[in-house]
Amino acid sequence: MATLLGFDFGPRKIGVAVGQTITGTATALETVRAQGQRPDWKRIEAIIREWQPHAAVVGLPFNMDDSEEQWSERVHRFARQLQGRFGLDVHLVDERLTSLEARRQLRVDPRAQDDRIDAQAAKLILETWLADAQPSTQPSTQPSVQLPPSSASGAS
Repeated sequence: MATLLGFDFGPRKIGVAVGQTITGTATALETVRAQGQRPDWKRIEAIIREWQPHAAVVGLPFNMDDSEEQWSERVHRFARQLQGRFGLDVHLVDERLTSLEARRQLRVDPRAQDDRIDAQAAKLILETWLADAQPSTQPSTQPSVQLPPSSASGAS
């Protein structure tokens, strides 16, 4: 069994979920608030130390036309930093519509601010990757990219 952490990255908050490969399921953990538009690395480190994941899955924002969102470079940077700081394999997966689905599942009004949404979106991101990682007779339609091994220290 491998434990994984899922991340729904945003400039102000990062949703976090934990999952494992045996059942292919995930659980929303928490939403980590940014510190001056930077990830709260101390809190993220504490979560990683607690769960000791084998890998991380980070949602990559795509537009409906399959192009990456303008701010997706920040997500790539966050993924590289996770890899460099903690030595984790990091997988990127299409996160299209996960926040909308998280709101629906939690029955949260579209205008409401609710930190549970980000953690629930991270859960959906991780479950998408887990479902795609399972052997299947159907080809995957979700783009999933693993970052190449890096000798970087995590600064980028």
